[in-house]
Amino acid sequence: MRSIGMAKKFHGIYCPSITITKKNGDIDYDLWDRHLDHLIDAGIDGVLIFGSIGEFYAFDLETKKKVIQYVSDHVACRMKVLVGIGGTNPDEVVDFAINAEESGADGVVAVAPYYFGPSNEAAEDYYDMICKSIKLPVLLYNFPPRTGMDLSPDLVVKLVSSHPNIVGIKDTVDTISHTRKVIAAVRKVNPDFCVLSGFDEYYTANRIAGGDGVLCGLTNVEPETFVAMHSAYEHEDYQTALRCAERVNALMQIYDVADLFISSIKGAVKAKGLPICTDIRKPAVQLTGDQEARIADILESC
Repeated sequence: MRSIGMAKKFHGIYCPSITITKKNGDIDYDLWDRHLDHLIDAGIDGVLIFGSIGEFYAFDLETKKKVIQYVSDHVACRMKVLVGIGGTNPDEVVDFAINAEESGADGVVAVAPYYFGPSNEAAEDYYDMICKSIKLPVLLYNFPPRTGMDLSPDLVVKLVSSHPNIVGIKDTVDTISHTRKVIAAVRKVNPDFCVLSGFDEYYTANRIAGGDGVLCGLTNVEPETFVAMHSAYEHEDYQTALRCAERVNALMQIYDVADLFISSIKGAVKAKGLPICTDIRKPAVQLTGDQEARIADILESC
């Protein structure tokens, strides 16, 4: 198992990978290998397996365990591997977290407990359970529209103060003020705490607020654009960073094409040349031919 210091930042550009399957629903390892290698060659800092775009909710635990071991072996330390351990069964969440650690992952991403809109106390119990089960770094995942609860700045501070292995957060809130307040609050407790935005177009706003980058879906489609934006920002080449940010802003149209954003991202990856099946797990409305054409038009016109 790889070891990683608790103070090490998850800084830069992270991709929540799509889960690539065949038409029959089986994992398509060959095409997923090509996708992962593309991310690595582009310079992505790390990949999240079984995040929201990775349809974590749709695969059984044994399949997910097999995939994580496979991905960890294939990536072979060429970029960081994060594992989304979200779920509604606490025993399975802990089981998967332990498996991620044993498989050589660099960290886990734990979405807040969801569906019932649980209280802060319930969230504290949930993260306490996870953090005590593993030594891996844990990144919180805040996605209020999907979970029914918000990891507020005060709650994040409380969690970080209680658990040294909580080292970061993916803040998927469509207002930069929330992320800014999280950054300001949590850095008083842990100056090395990393804050990644879940919204592609918030990279520059995140960095200006003191954050670390993004963990966002369009990195599946154009990882090169995000890596170039990050590199330019790091080197204070703000003109180049702005041009990249403008392209990302235009590409955001892709999200609105399909019934569900996961289909849109799969359609865009296919339009870029990887011949994947764009199907997502049911219940779902699948991407149509007209929608695929619309996505291709957006990519060409941006």
